[in-house]
Amino acid sequence: MPSYLKNPIFKVISRIAEEMNVSAFVIGGFVRDCMMGREVRKDIDIVVTGSGIDFAQKVADKLGRDVPVKYFKNFGTAMLKSGDIQVEFVGARKESYHRDSRKPVVENGTLEEDQHRRDFTINAMAFDLGKKNFGNLVDPFNGMSDIHEKIIRTPLDPDITFSDDPLRMMRAIRFACQLGFNINSDCFEAIKRNAERITIVSAERISDELNLIIQADVPSAGLRMLEETGLLQIIFPDLVALKGTESIDGKGHKDNFYHTLEVLDNVSANTQNLWLRWAAILHDIAKPGTKKFVPGTGWTFHAHEFRGSKMVSAVFRKLRLPMNEKMKYVEKLVLLHLRPIAITGEVTDSAVRRLLFEAGNDIDDLMLLCEADITSKNPVKVKKFLENFEEVRRKLKEIEEKDRLRNWQPPVSGEIIMKTFGIPPSKEVGIIKDAITEAILEGVIPNEFDAAFQFMLKEGEKLGLAPGTK
Repeated sequence: MPSYLKNPIFKVISRIAEEMNVSAFVIGGFVRDCMMGREVRKDIDIVVTGSGIDFAQKVADKLGRDVPVKYFKNFGTAMLKSGDIQVEFVGARKESYHRDSRKPVVENGTLEEDQHRRDFTINAMAFDLGKKNFGNLVDPFNGMSDIHEKIIRTPLDPDITFSDDPLRMMRAIRFACQLGFNINSDCFEAIKRNAERITIVSAERISDELNLIIQADVPSAGLRMLEETGLLQIIFPDLVALKGTESIDGKGHKDNFYHTLEVLDNVSANTQNLWLRWAAILHDIAKPGTKKFVPGTGWTFHAHEFRGSKMVSAVFRKLRLPMNEKMKYVEKLVLLHLRPIAITGEVTDSAVRRLLFEAGNDIDDLMLLCEADITSKNPVKVKKFLENFEEVRRKLKEIEEKDRLRNWQPPVSGEIIMKTFGIPPSKEVGIIKDAITEAILEGVIPNEFDAAFQFMLKEGEKLGLAPGTK
C-alpha cells in the first residue's frame, strides 16, 4: 500500500464502495502532491460513480462517532472531517458551458468524463480506491510525464478549457508560479487569445487567485506571465501603467513595473505577510500620475507616496480586497515608504522619533519594505543606503527604549486639557495637544506626564487660557 494512502479513511471509503457496488477514486491536488513528493494535503477530493452525497453519508455512518456531514446539494457534493483531514465527495460528472457564464451544466458521467473536465493534466490523475486495484494510479493524460517535464498543460483543447472556465487561465499561471513549472506553449498562446474572457469571472475569484500568485516564493514570475498574456491589463491596469521608460535630453527613468516586481521579490524573500507584499506592489503605484520632467534635474515623481496611499482604497475596492485594517496597513506603508531612506547624513533623534511615532508597530515591516526598495545596480549607492539603514535601526532601538514612542499617545490627553482649563472641545485643545506632541518629538521635553503638563500650562497661557477659567 502506498504510504500516502495509509490513513484509515481510505480503507473505509474502499469498503463502502464495495458495499454500494460503485467505484471511488482520490483525484486532484492530493494525488498531484503525493506524486511530486510534496507535503501531503489535508483536503482530499473523492469522486464516485454515483451519488457523492449518498456515499458521504454511508462513510459518515461507518466512521460513527456522530461525524457531521455538510451537504451542498446545488453542487451535488458533501463534506466531512476525519481527524485533521477534510474529505469532499462528488459524483463523477461531465460538464458543458454557455458562452456567457463559467457555471457549467452538469450531468452524471464516468470517471473518464470527470477527468476530461479537469483543468490540467497534473490535476486529472486519480488513485483507485477499489478493493482490487487499491492505490493504482489512473493517469489518462500523462500527468506524471508533465510533472517530470515541469509542464502545465490542459487535458483537452486549451481554447475550449479556458473559454469554458476563464478562471483556469489564472490557475494555470498560479500553478506554474507555485510549482516552478512552465506553461505549455499551446496553452500559453490560448491564454493570450482568451484573455478577454476573464471579464465574466467575479472580482472575488480573481483576487483569490491573484493573492495565491502573490504568496508564491517568487511572485514576480506569476505577475510577469499575467502581463505577458494580457490578463494583468484587464484585471489590474494600474500596475501595467508602471511599465515603460522615457528619455528626454539623455535623461531617462527606470521601468517602474519591473522595479516593482523586483521589490516584491525582495520583500517576499523575507516575509510571508501577504499585505506587506501588497504594499510592495503598490508602493510606486502613483508614479505614472506624478511623473514630470524638470530641465536640469531630470525626472521627478513628486508626492507619489502621498498620491499612492490615496489610490490604495480604489485598488482594494476594485479587486474586492478587504476594506479594513489590512487596507489601512497598506496605505500607511505606501505613505511612509520614502521616510527611512530620506533620513540621510546625520540620523537625528527627532527624525527617528517622528518615524517611530508615525509607523508604530509597523516600523519593522516599513524598514523591510524600504530595504527591499533598494534595487540600484550601483554597489556604492546600495552600500551607502544599507549602512544608513543600519544606523536608523540602531537609533530606532535606542529611542524606543528611552522614549517609548511605538504606538504612542501624548501623556497629556485632550480630556486633561479641557478639564484643566475648563474649556469644551475646541480648536484650542487640538493646538495644545499638537504642541505637546511636537515638543516631545523634537526632544524639547521628555515623554513624561509632569513635563508635558507643565508645557501644557505654558501653551495654554499663550492662548489666553488659565487653569480653571471658562
